[in-house]
Amino acid sequence: MKRETLFLKIAVFLMGIPVLALCIFAVPAIARGFSEVIPGMGYVQYLVFIGLYATALAYFLALYQAYRLLSYIDRSEAFSDLSVKALKNIKYCAIAISGFYVLLMPIIYLFAEYDDAPGVIVIGMIIIFGAMVIAVFAAVLQKLLNTAIEIKSENELTV
Repeated sequence: MKRETLFLKIAVFLMGIPVLALCIFAVPAIARGFSEVIPGMGYVQYLVFIGLYATALAYFLALYQAYRLLSYIDRSEAFSDLSVKALKNIKYCAIAISGFYVLLMPIIYLFAEYDDAPGVIVIGMIIIFGAMVIAVFAAVLQKLLNTAIEIKSENELTV
């Protein structure tokens, strides 16, 4: 295993640990907090619970795809269709995260309105736009990698 990708693989694992801890300890408390602050809507707790866990699932799938991409780089298969597929999956995961938070924004708005905490809306917007930036970056990398693969295949056919 190469030293550079080993460091990045460790970084991918370290990125997953805080989110896993949040899923175990904080998400149930956050969901309960939403249902307590917004009166008369007991089902909000379950919507927040499902939305946050769906977001975490998409995040972990993206981390897994990043790990696979690093494995392809280790095996000198960086310029392959498998790498393009991994980047496409990362892009879809980022779009899904943005979509989940867009769907949660009305609940977040109600929470901010009742609790008088407008910063919560800003945090939701940061997550949406951050995930979209990652999706655009992955799409650009995917297109560049496709172009590089095409150039590589043309050069292999040239004598």
